[in-house]
Amino acid sequence: MGEHWMVRKGAVRSESGLVACQNWLAAEAGAAVLARGGNAMDAAITTAITLSVVEPWLSGIGGGGFLLRADGRTGHVDALDFNVNSSRNIDPSDYPLVAGRDGDWFDWPSVKDDRNLIGYTSICVPGAIAGFAEALERFGTISFADALQPAIEHARSGLAVDWFTALCLAIDAEGLSRFPASAALFLPEGRAPRVPETGTVRTLPMPRKAKMLERLQLAGWRDFYEGEVAAGIIADLRAGGSVIDAEELRGYGPAWCTPLQAGFAGMAVHAMPGLSGGPTLIEALRELATALPADDALSGRTALAFARAIRRASEHRLRSLGHASGDSCTTHVSVVDRDGTMVSLTNTLLSRFGSKVALPATDMLMNNGMMWFDPRPGQPNSIAPGVRPLANMCPLIATAGGKPRLALGAAGGRQIMPAVTQILSYVARYGMSLEDAFHAPRIDASAVKLRVNRKARTEVAPQLGKEFPVEIIEDTLYPVNFAVPSAVIRENGENCGMTHPNHPWASVGVERP
Repeated sequence: MGEHWMVRKGAVRSESGLVACQNWLAAEAGAAVLARGGNAMDAAITTAITLSVVEPWLSGIGGGGFLLRADGRTGHVDALDFNVNSSRNIDPSDYPLVAGRDGDWFDWPSVKDDRNLIGYTSICVPGAIAGFAEALERFGTISFADALQPAIEHARSGLAVDWFTALCLAIDAEGLSRFPASAALFLPEGRAPRVPETGTVRTLPMPRKAKMLERLQLAGWRDFYEGEVAAGIIADLRAGGSVIDAEELRGYGPAWCTPLQAGFAGMAVHAMPGLSGGPTLIEALRELATALPADDALSGRTALAFARAIRRASEHRLRSLGHASGDSCTTHVSVVDRDGTMVSLTNTLLSRFGSKVALPATDMLMNNGMMWFDPRPGQPNSIAPGVRPLANMCPLIATAGGKPRLALGAAGGRQIMPAVTQILSYVARYGMSLEDAFHAPRIDASAVKLRVNRKARTEVAPQLGKEFPVEIIEDTLYPVNFAVPSAVIRENGENCGMTHPNHPWASVGVERP
């Protein structure tokens, strides 16, 4: 029956600013900042911090990420890397390999007791707070204290338990139950909460997280890295067995960098450099610039061109940069303000609920950044002390005529780069509207088999099957099979925003007078 369902979400258009993300409460918080006179960066950072409370399984201040900003007047693009760092104190021998493979085409071995995937030994130094504060200081107009306020209010009122919250908590209940603070916060009575059937609203308050955020309002963001909050973080980490120390937390710093750039279908595409999905995206686009058919975006020939370019770029990534593990639950925010300035921001805890560890003193979920390292020694991305891992995140901004045109990104681990490549191509190469591009069926070339959306034309799978193993699957809400994108576009002075049609909470917030 599922293949006959029609799920459609409309694009949102406005001459005012827009915030597109995976949760309507966070989108509204960002849009409210725009309505009070804030700019795209103000809205993006407020939205990202709010997401850490209203959708805590995807991202948070205990993780890291990347962002791009394009100036609405000059078109100049800046990039900020605030991804996590491995502790300088880790010993790669503490992550011994065991028999068993992860089952994908990269064929990674497993680590004993999943020490790189779950628990305190999987945690890296978080970069989100430093990145958010740095971005606001450089390009924002509001204070960091102001950006924290919506998140504080939501933490005090609590996470609303609807069917989707209950599903997300139930999926990871086993992992969360291993850690007392996580279980106390998310699993009342020792299990995922039931959704009330009487129309009443049940919430899971986060008073310790609210208190921590209020402390940052009062003392400033540096307190997270070298003050009272930092002392509590380090004490909790050490008590749980993490080797992260106070000096390296204090020394964490985000890095501004020059974006990569490639011409594609009349646009200049700007992406993150270095240890991100950006270099792989740019390489795929350079092949697709000449390899894509001239017309018919949804044909088997077009799908084959996508598959070849994405696979070749991914294989080059494996040889030169190493590889980031694929199970990633991330969140993406795309913002455009009334002046046409755009921000594309991707933030993650890596896996769902990250390490599954909520620190007892703060209710803060921590990342499992060690998952992104290759557990095999002697590889480009092997486990090592004091370094950044290779991430899958791939925010982009495309400019046209020297002005920001499109901000796009997605959640979904290895699925991110294939998804943004195809959506960008649908819009730039084939002239689709943003709404049609988001609903168009995609392929995913990040797994052992090429995945083909069941709604794709009947010719697509046989065409791909001539060169690749293929499976035909649904574009389901869970598990995510074709990433979860969010985007904004600007055309003729009008802004348009779009989010993933299958995600029940994904929404576009509109700046309202």
